Amino acid sequence: MARVVVIGGGWAGCAAAVGAAKAGAKVVLLERTDMLLGTGLVGGIMRNNGRFAATEEMIAMGGGDLFQICDQHARHKNIQFPGHHHVNLYDIADTHGAVMAHLKELGVEIVFEARVDKVTMEGTKIIAVADQSGRSFQGDAFIDTTGTAGPMGNCAKYGNGCAMCILRCPSFGGRVSIAKLAGVEEMVGRKADGTIGAMSGACKLYKESLSQGIQEELKREGVAIIPLPQTLIEDHLDAKACQQYALPEFKDNIILLDTGHAKLMGPFFPLDKLRQVPGFEYARYEDPYAGGKGNSMRYFSMAPRNNNLKVDDVDNLFCAGEKAGLLVGHTEAIVTGILAGHNSVRHAVEIELLELPTELAIGDAIAFVKEMMATEEGMGKKYTFSGSIYFERMKEKELYTTDVQLLKDKVKALELTDIFSKKLVKELEIETIETSLCS
Repeated sequence: MARVVVIGGGWAGCAAAVGAAKAGAKVVLLERTDMLLGTGLVGGIMRNNGRFAATEEMIAMGGGDLFQICDQHARHKNIQFPGHHHVNLYDIADTHGAVMAHLKELGVEIVFEARVDKVTMEGTKIIAVADQSGRSFQGDAFIDTTGTAGPMGNCAKYGNGCAMCILRCPSFGGRVSIAKLAGVEEMVGRKADGTIGAMSGACKLYKESLSQGIQEELKREGVAIIPLPQTLIEDHLDAKACQQYALPEFKDNIILLDTGHAKLMGPFFPLDKLRQVPGFEYARYEDPYAGGKGNSMRYFSMAPRNNNLKVDDVDNLFCAGEKAGLLVGHTEAIVTGILAGHNSVRHAVEIELLELPTELAIGDAIAFVKEMMATEEGMGKKYTFSGSIYFERMKEKELYTTDVQLLKDKVKALELTDIFSKKLVKELEIETIETSLCS
């Protein structure tokens, strides 16, 4: 049986584990901290704008397990807020357990507090990785989903210092890149002004610290928009990694989303100013704890890769999520994770790697981001199905639609229906893995 080791248990790593397990591998998922989902623990936004099409493409291709979990655990469905339509908000409390249960159902072995800091190689092939406790994990293929955020030194040098975010570097140690340990020269993202990195684009307030009226509006509508007095406006739009939310409405208003916490759609907001806004007199932050000062910094270590998500110059290393380029968001992490996991098994059983066609939004996004990252201008931008540059491209190329049947028909015409729910075995026979989500 093929052995696949996934390093990093955020959305991309969980998806990679799903993709590899459904393709028939024995999968070990190594997570640096004591919880899965990474920034997804405080995320929640799904299906907005072009992410709807990408989600339905992946469901049609048989890799939609995690999207279905998010749908099942949505606090609100089909809401809208400035610039974003048909939005689902998953519950940040329920979703983690459901994802962990599904991974275990698929036979994935999850190892927490496994901060990998060593790689053993033979030539250009990884043989094993080891964590700081000395535990060694061998595999036929490895997937780097360690992300690009932090560690603390980068947040101090390029941001406003450690904001004590959900990544919890002081407690579990900072991110370590597997690609870099394997000798790969990584890429660093820049903002439009040329400065390095980008700040996470939202923070979370303890919902019960807000006025009863705001709490009730969030529960009823899923969103609350509170206009800011001119004297309290904070303009951090250019600093945000999430350029799909860099719209004037996000500067002129406090926009809150109900994901369990009250998700404030800005990278940070000084608490003394925030408490001057009616309804926020007793506000406090849940993530990051120092959300009045700053947020985590990201896009410091992206791996050069092919459109099948194999990392350049290492025979058996794949990547997904932010590690695969200037892709922003949970949906983007999940779709790249599924493809990387699936292709890791293809590599292990020595069959041709799958590259998704550009007739699909997912395939086009993977290829387009790689193309753009080969240019200086492209390295100063961020890409997402949900807005900004890539969403406009989706519309121009007619890749954006909310017609589910049309998307299913397109996937079928490309002969990719259920491709990610098929088990690859040595004899190259095909079996479908049935689970409670996908049977």
